[in-house]
Amino acid sequence: MVTDPEDHFDEVIEEENEKNDDTNQVENETEESQEVGSEEKQSELNQLKDENADLNDRLLRLQADFDNYKRRMKKEKEMDFKYKSQELATEIIPVLDNFERALQTGADNENVASFVDGVEMVYQQLHQALEKVGVTEIEAEGKEFDPTIHQAVMQVEEDGCDSNQVIEVLQKGYQLKDRVIRPAMVKVNQ
Repeated sequence: MVTDPEDHFDEVIEEENEKNDDTNQVENETEESQEVGSEEKQSELNQLKDENADLNDRLLRLQADFDNYKRRMKKEKEMDFKYKSQELATEIIPVLDNFERALQTGADNENVASFVDGVEMVYQQLHQALEKVGVTEIEAEGKEFDPTIHQAVMQVEEDGCDSNQVIEVLQKGYQLKDRVIRPAMVKVNQ
């Protein structure tokens, strides 16, 4: 079969054009798939960056929470240490009250004078022991009434005294360092 060279040339050109079209199509598809792949990778990268930022934020918050917890525990431990003797002091204070009453009633009778001296010595020792652990008596008589450390049980009207002044202490009050263990029961001028 003899073909015309011109026809043959046209066929070869047509085949080459088809090959070029196929190559261009493959290149276009490759570029499109690379763009899609690149977009997917960029999206995944952005998602990972967001997740990383979120995890870093959570880590910082957890560290701050832990630091606050440590500070709070240290403060509570210091407070516990500072006021550890409060329970003991609360139990001993009524004993002091009874010693005071015994001293007041026995001071008039000469027969029990030596007994009163002994009770007074014990009273002083108890008082000193409480002071060593930070328990002090609340100053009240002649002072202005303070509801944080005084408990008013009576109000009277006396001349020569300021209004709201403590006239008499009916029961002594005590505090451990700066914490009131028992407020002083007082009589207050109106």
